[in-house]
Amino acid sequence: MRDLHRRIEQRQALIGVVGLGYVGLLLAVEFARAGFWVIGFDVDAARVAALNRGMCHIPDVDGTVLRQLVESGTFRATGNFDRLADVDAVSICVPTPLRKTKDPDISYVVSAAEQIARTLHTGELVVLESTTYPGTTEELLLPMLESGGLRAGSDFCLAFSPERIDPGNMRYGVHNTPKVMGGITPTCLELATALYRTVVETVVPVSSPRSAELVKLLENTFRAVNIGMVNELAQIANILGVDVWEVIEAAATKPFGFLPFYPGPGLGGHCIPIDPHYLAWKLRAMNYRARFIELASEVNGEMPRFVVNQITLALNERGKCVNGAHILVLGVAYKRDVGDVREAPAVDVIELLRERHACVTYADSHVPVLTLADATLYAKPLCDEILDAADCVVILTDHTDVDYEWVACRASLVVDTRNATAKATQIDLGDHVWRLVRPAYRPRPLTCHPGTTPSRPDQPACSSPMQTTPDALRLSQVEAQIQYNEARGL
Repeated sequence: MRDLHRRIEQRQALIGVVGLGYVGLLLAVEFARAGFWVIGFDVDAARVAALNRGMCHIPDVDGTVLRQLVESGTFRATGNFDRLADVDAVSICVPTPLRKTKDPDISYVVSAAEQIARTLHTGELVVLESTTYPGTTEELLLPMLESGGLRAGSDFCLAFSPERIDPGNMRYGVHNTPKVMGGITPTCLELATALYRTVVETVVPVSSPRSAELVKLLENTFRAVNIGMVNELAQIANILGVDVWEVIEAAATKPFGFLPFYPGPGLGGHCIPIDPHYLAWKLRAMNYRARFIELASEVNGEMPRFVVNQITLALNERGKCVNGAHILVLGVAYKRDVGDVREAPAVDVIELLRERHACVTYADSHVPVLTLADATLYAKPLCDEILDAADCVVILTDHTDVDYEWVACRASLVVDTRNATAKATQIDLGDHVWRLVRPAYRPRPLTCHPGTTPSRPDQPACSSPMQTTPDALRLSQVEAQIQYNEARGL
């Protein structure tokens, strides 16, 4: 172990990274930039070939830097796992998705561990970064790696350090995000800490891998539960006729004891919708029910359907139905300014709308192609014509490259699930803009014809083809259609 510690300090160690996705490639590049020779392992042959040509599939990785590392030979990608026999330390950064039953799928971790165990040698360091349930490192990886006769802490080292990658975050990356580390033994912790301190400013040691595994789950369960709470608050505000965004912003003025979270169309990404279920699954096996996690998952999982119901109501109040309506979705990525659609709620919203026979198109400069269960959609360029043609524009992801004041002025009906229009406009939005919930106020009486469409962002739209009283908001779809026709003199 002392020899590896010395080679780490002198940057002579050969580092392996298994899994070259959002987490693994960023880590591999950081190790290579720190002066190590790095081999990246991946089962995707096309990805390996592209990386060895200096072509990067991860937006957060600087393509110029990657090409320089490849050209210098500092970083190479391979699908030949026999090369694991050459590495001094290896980090496992493979996916850990959920099965349809919400049970953890750790098959990628098992596969990686099998390959590492096959070539494990004395003095090697193994670090698991993939998010998983508490106990995975000690109950799963440790027996697999010790099956060949080597012992952790004396012959090799094993640790867990949860990844903390936030795609699209320009402020915090691998280097300046503190890294939690738990080792099987003190020696394992010391060696893993020594390696990661070469690329991370702050390493936070904890007493065990199990504690480190729970740290990651706490971080994302905290967010999932609080987002679930405000998503339910949005539904409550909708029933009470209150502006949920105003309520949250006012509460956020309290300088202590409050942390603002914001509602939306549902959870997305590779962490928050998934990680809490790992903890819930582990606890069910121990005869304990994680009630907060289950309830938050239920509420968050209902949000795409809530959004579709709001779209339906908004259309009905204008004498239209979802069936046959032309609906334009703005943004399908799971978060702002990224092209990642993993677990994106936009997919659920679009599929629910298509089930109701809506004609759905989408615009997203970050996602040119969107694959659904039964169809493939292609992004449309956002322009006057596509906004004019839409019966309803639905904002699901608030990318910063969209002029939301223009959208609010041009579109005849907007359902904004991200409060993007309010943050971007200085005009009276009117009740043609639903900010996730039904508008909580009634604008001034109409002075324009119901069919009028604004032509420029600096020309505010008329608010609605008809004025709707609070009592009318509770009318059935048929009564709403009758009232709409009467307002038009039909």
